[in-house]
Amino acid sequence: MEVRDRATTDVTTIGRTDGDGPRLPLGRYLARDGSHGGDVALDCARPHAMCLVGKRGSGKSNTLALLAEGLCAVDGTVPVVVDPMGGFAGLDALGVTVCEPRVSAGAIPAREWPRLVGLDPREPAGALVWTAASERPTLAEMREYVDSEGTRPTRRVAANHLARAASWEVFAPEGIRRPTEPTVLNLAGVSDRAANAVVRAVATGLYERRLSGEGPLPWLLVDEAHVFLDGVAAPALDTLLTRGRAPGVSLVLATQRPDALPETAVSQADLLATHRLTGRADTAAVAGARGDYVDGPVEPRIPAGVGDLLVFDDATERAHSVRVSERATSHGGTAPTLGTDGYE
Repeated sequence: MEVRDRATTDVTTIGRTDGDGPRLPLGRYLARDGSHGGDVALDCARPHAMCLVGKRGSGKSNTLALLAEGLCAVDGTVPVVVDPMGGFAGLDALGVTVCEPRVSAGAIPAREWPRLVGLDPREPAGALVWTAASERPTLAEMREYVDSEGTRPTRRVAANHLARAASWEVFAPEGIRRPTEPTVLNLAGVSDRAANAVVRAVATGLYERRLSGEGPLPWLLVDEAHVFLDGVAAPALDTLLTRGRAPGVSLVLATQRPDALPETAVSQADLLATHRLTGRADTAAVAGARGDYVDGPVEPRIPAGVGDLLVFDDATERAHSVRVSERATSHGGTAPTLGTDGYE
């Protein structure tokens, strides 16, 4: 059964079975012969968890930007884009704040600080950093604490690692944690450890804000999500996957590495969307996750063209083939190449 809005019968809305409400324009249906059908949109009247996968250059960034553009036009929602590659700066044309984010050191749990700076919490230097984070709210104060505690070798090791964290330039006493306006977190050129610190703080802050019932409903859109699924940001993202929809936090994880998605992500996501994949393990992973939605083998349904998308929707228990529309804002990442129809 195709799900269509009552008010606009020529648009199919993925992600809901009935009722009206805001939606995000996505593209047009793509028939197996390559022809285009009716318009397709994505529900945003309620929170969602979405995994978006595909080979580099297949159109993931275009799809992510298209969702962000649509969310900017919906009252009561706010997109927050994690941008490790600098590909979403063009959203500033819509009034989106593009910032080089700073977060409070205290937004990172003390137990995570040794791992964040590359120390073993069971070793003296790691334990000292853990204690410093427990006792002091800012990075500057943590460094002062370390300089006055422990043996000289322990102090030296701990101080060197905290100095490295300071060099990342992502920590400030008053940092961004709970954006209430459309925001791009520009992390281009930032190390993976530093980027993980930012995402951990922001994901936790958005969740806490909504637990308090404050502000608009956020959508956290994470590009290159594999960078954050094995670092200190992972527990916060897992919380959004498993518990975020109840307070109203949506999460979109985009990656070219489906094998990097934890089982929790695949099982908790109500929307699994795939662009082009070429690796046998990747296509098998997608087929195994939602194969019961498709009559016959899944692999032949996985898109081959740039900008084509196959969306597995738990709400309708269907797989939807879509030709994704081109983003309106410019791509701010790598230089464009000929023959990609405007896509990444």
